[in-house]
Amino acid sequence: MTHADSPVADSSAISAPDGDAAWAAVLRRDRAADGRFVTGVLSTGIYCRPSCAARHPHRRNVRFFPDGAAAAAAGLRPCRRCRPDEAARDIAGLAEAIRFIEASAGPPPLADLAAAAGYAPHHFHRLFKRATGVTPAAYARGVRARRAAAALEEEMPVTDALYDAGYAAPSRFYADADDRLGMTPSAWRDGGRGAAIRWATAETSLGRVLVAATGRGICRLSFGEDAAALAARFPHARIEAGGDGLADLVTRAVAAVEAPGQAHDLPLDIRGTAFQEAVWAELARIPPGETASYAALAARAGKPGAARAAGSACGANPVAVLVPCHRAKRGDGSLGGFAYGLTMKTELLRREGDGAPAEDLLI
Repeated sequence: MTHADSPVADSSAISAPDGDAAWAAVLRRDRAADGRFVTGVLSTGIYCRPSCAARHPHRRNVRFFPDGAAAAAAGLRPCRRCRPDEAARDIAGLAEAIRFIEASAGPPPLADLAAAAGYAPHHFHRLFKRATGVTPAAYARGVRARRAAAALEEEMPVTDALYDAGYAAPSRFYADADDRLGMTPSAWRDGGRGAAIRWATAETSLGRVLVAATGRGICRLSFGEDAAALAARFPHARIEAGGDGLADLVTRAVAAVEAPGQAHDLPLDIRGTAFQEAVWAELARIPPGETASYAALAARAGKPGAARAAGSACGANPVAVLVPCHRAKRGDGSLGGFAYGLTMKTELLRREGDGAPAEDLLI
């Protein structure tokens, strides 16, 4: 079959992700892109997942489709090697498993979650971690910790809050709390009382930046804030000037702001709901200079259809640039919001792309 005789030779009516960004995902065999679009190969008449292990076709023979149904409507058939139509099934199965977790009183057994999703346990475990960045057990623990945090904020007695959240005993929560919350349950309820946060400010080409850190890592990176604003966010924490002990972190943070496209290894101490943390992890996986829609982030974080919640997770990001929420856009391709203004968001993307931002990957 020649290019001219291809069933999709006339691609003008196809509404699909296209361009260098989608092709780059195919060349990387990026599993994170599975379910976001399919790759139609005109010369063979098949369509594949972006991660398909088959030999790459010539770029001139490729068209991108939003899903298998669109590719099939154009006359293509699914690849027998990568089975692209199963990607949609994977997303539906993950969504069902997450609903099961959130409806359960405590972390459910892996076998029960796999059955709810319709997979064998080993395959489901691998699929879940690849899609969300965490294991099913870690995701369930995050849901349980989120419930406990919400209950504590409502001024419930600590023990009642822990049992209501699904902990079998207070000792289990105390074992998790230092890692998940960064402070004891009582301190969490009491606005961070007893926690120590050091801070400093520095000048960057984008404006004055505030860097604040606990003993674990940076907990706040923001523009236009000062110690008073930091204290308002952590009203009962011990807020201290950073001094020489924070100088290295500040220097490295400034370097990350000036070159947002460069990978950084700065330690972070940030907390959110399980879904927020999953969205933040997905933001970090977007290649510099590229963008993803809120809908794409929601799907990759395990909650297809939760585009608005993904946008809220971006807005709740406590460490600007270090977690690159500037790489998120609306589904219509517009910039969407940004805590520090669209001018800064545009500039960050320009710096990452060394010119105009790369073409978006949108669901």
